[in-house]
This record gives sequence, C-alpha cells and structure tokens, in this order.
Amino acid sequence: MLLAEEATVDSLTEAVGVFNDDYFWLWLIIPLLAVVSLYITIRTGGVQFRMIPEMFRVLKSKPEIAPDGKKAVSSLQAFMISAAARIGTGNIIGVSIAISLGGPGAVFWMWVMAVVVCGASFVESTLAQLYKVRHSAGYRGGPAYYIEKGLGQRWLAVVFAVILIVTFPMVFNAVQSNTISGALANSADHAGTGAGDSTVFTAVVGAGLVFLTGLVIFGGVRRIARTAQALIPFFAGLYVVLGLLLMAMNWQEVPGMFRLIVEHAFGIQEFTGAALGVVIIQGVRRGMFSNEAGLGSAPNAAASASVTHPAKQGLVQTLGVYLDTLVISSITAFIILLGQREAIGDGELQGDLTQFALTAQLGPWALHLMTFIIALVAFTSVLGNYYYGESNIEYLSGNERVLFVYKCLFLVATFLGSLGEIALIWSLADTTMGMMAAVNLIAIAPLTVIACRLLKDYNEQRRLGLDPVFTRDRLPDIRGVECWEPKEPSETERSST
Repeated sequence: MLLAEEATVDSLTEAVGVFNDDYFWLWLIIPLLAVVSLYITIRTGGVQFRMIPEMFRVLKSKPEIAPDGKKAVSSLQAFMISAAARIGTGNIIGVSIAISLGGPGAVFWMWVMAVVVCGASFVESTLAQLYKVRHSAGYRGGPAYYIEKGLGQRWLAVVFAVILIVTFPMVFNAVQSNTISGALANSADHAGTGAGDSTVFTAVVGAGLVFLTGLVIFGGVRRIARTAQALIPFFAGLYVVLGLLLMAMNWQEVPGMFRLIVEHAFGIQEFTGAALGVVIIQGVRRGMFSNEAGLGSAPNAAASASVTHPAKQGLVQTLGVYLDTLVISSITAFIILLGQREAIGDGELQGDLTQFALTAQLGPWALHLMTFIIALVAFTSVLGNYYYGESNIEYLSGNERVLFVYKCLFLVATFLGSLGEIALIWSLADTTMGMMAAVNLIAIAPLTVIACRLLKDYNEQRRLGLDPVFTRDRLPDIRGVECWEPKEPSETERSST
C-alpha cells in the first residue's frame, strides 16, 4: 500500500513537472514575462537602471499616523515585509535546485531575468500604491485592487486573489515549512542522533513552527513588520559574510567560476546533460520564485506603506529585487559552485547543496549554522506569505470570522508542509506561481502608461528640488483612486490668502 502511494506521488510529480517544463513555462510564462518586461523597461526609460541612487534615498521616508492612532507601516517596513517573502527558500533551496537541474548556466539566466523584470516590479508596486485603500492599521492594496479599480475587471481581480491565496499561504508556505524541517533533519542526522528520518521529528518541528507563527500573525501587520525588520538584516548579513569568506578561501577559483556560468548559459559546454532549454527555464523560474518581480506578490506589501508619492514605493521594491537576486541568490550560487561542483547539473533535484558545500569547505559546524540561517529565512517567508494572503482575503471578504478561519487554515498548511514530499511541493509551486504571474503581467501591461505618468510627475518634482508629494488632482483623469486626497490648507495658509 505504501509503495503504491509513493508511486502515485512520483507519477503526479513527474506529470506536473513535464507540464511546467515542456508547455506552461516554455511557451507561455517565459515569453510573456520577457515581452512585458522589455516593454516596461523601454516605456519607463530603464527606470531600474537610472534611478538606483533614488531607491536608497526614499527608504528613509517617514510614515503618517494610521486611523487607529498608531504609526502606519513605513516605507522601510513595507520593504521588509516583501523582503521577508522574497528572501527565503528561493534564495537558498531554490537556487540549489536550479543549479542541480540546470547546471551553472542557470545562474546567468537568473541574473538576466532579475535585471530585466525590475521594471515590472516598479510598475506593479507603484500601481499598488496608487489604488490602495484605507485600513485601520494604515492601507491595503495589491494587484486585485488595481485590476478592479484600474482596469475595471472585478472578475479578473477575484481570479487573481484566489490564485494568490492558493499560491502563497498554501503552496509556497508548504515549501517554507518543508525546507525548515528538511534543514533541521540534515543537522540532526549529521549530529548522529538518527532522528532526522523520523516522522515524529518532522511533526515536532511542524508543531513548533505553527506555535511561533501563530504568535506573530495574531499580532497583526505591525508585528509582522517589526519581526521582519529585526530578523532580515541579521540573517542576510550573516549569510553574505559566509559567502564572502568562502570566496576568499577559494579566490583562485573565482574567475573560473564566472567563466563556467557564462559558458554553460549559452550551451558552449554541456554540463552533465543539462540542455540549454532546461538551463534557461530553471534560471528564470527559480529567479521569479526568489525575487517575485512581475509575480504580483510584493505589491501587496508595497501598498501597505505610508509614503508621499506612489513612485517612492515602486523604487523601493525595485531595490528589493536587486538585493534578493544579485546579492543573496548570487551568494548561494557562489557557495555551491566553489564547494559542491561535482554534484550539480546531473538532473537530480537537490535542495541541500548549500548546506553540504559549506560543510565541505568550513567543517561540520557550518552545516548547523546554515540550518539556523535557513530556518530564519524560511520563517520570515512564512510571515510574508501570510500577509499576502491576508490582504487578498480582506479584498474578497472583510468579515473577521473569515479572517480567523484563514489564519487557522494557514497554520494547518504550515504543519502539513513540514511533512510533505519536497519534489511534488516544488512542482505545484511552479504551476500556481506561473498562473499568478500570467494574470498579473496581463494586467500591468495596459496600466504601465499610468505608472509612467506617475514617474514623470515624481521626476518633475525632484528636478525642482522638492520631496515629491502626490495628490489625485495632479492626474484628475485617472479613475478609481480612493486615497491621495488633496491636503487641506492649514489655518496659517488660509489666513495668508
């Protein structure tokens, strides 16, 4: 009976994988992503390149006071919420899988994808800010909101919200909890306890994760933001230091590593059977899972920020893509290519290459440190995934009981994910992620013109030496905007006139 169940799971995993690789991603998602992203890059004048200094400047924006009397979510905190979901297993386990299946060349296509789709990240987050709505703790928004208000397509907005709820709180959340239990199991086995293969062990890990997650999510968006703001700089900095240490130890091999990445990206050399199509698909797909640009997830966090101009948060979220892929994911790739090269590109899905590469180079202690980092990374992703789902649950229904049921189901998915089969979970994640990206890309393409007008307004104010402030009367022909009211003049201003 057990063998029959395993065979069924393997068959399902293979079928979903063939659908993703041979049809869905190859012929629909990758071409759609490339066309829309290039259009946005041209239409915005390469906003992702020419405004990098401005991205850092706007991080310091101060939030306003929310309707409940407390500070609203700041630009930096919204950045951290989205970074909590972005900087997760996609950066470590996802990159490991891309390299194990597609070889070193997948890293190159992951970089290309990140640079090109940064423009899409700017557009979707700027639109999320423009069409956001008021909430007791500040603001809510995201693709569901700009699809309904900007395009006037309520039905498509509902479709997107449903797909996101399935993708992030359920499937992606299972990926995160599965990653945590797998990493802890590796550490337990390496320590010689023999507990790593036990169902009881994974169940205990799942229960502990549910408890910690519940403590945060029942505290609301501010607690999620504060937790992310506290954890992300810590583990990101520690991980980068580890990667740089490994590069310093192997400095003579670094030039050869970069050469290997470029050569295999274009099929100049075969690498254990990883065909060029597989290399590109793995690089682009894992890149999207990692940085989420164009996916439609980060705008849910971007909309929560209290800023003076929609373009500000668009710039902030664009910076997040660079941090995620060009820094964190690249560190993972360098660790693997310098420390575990013999195990990559053989067509076998391997998510733990980073742990083993560090162990081979730095000793057994590095595996346990890497387990600690992975656990923190995946935990913050769980929180980010929850918030994305909450934002869309509230779009569909503002009923508090519905939200409570969602929280309970989210915790159940967190627990079950720790017990699941990793190959099947990743295949399902690829499918739902692709569906979500397709809807979002189709929506932002016609709305790009509005984001460009906002960017023009922002730059005109900056050229005048002003800190840009947007009110909806600056673009009065745009419909569906609920916030951004013109500021009422103060008593001093009234008396002066």
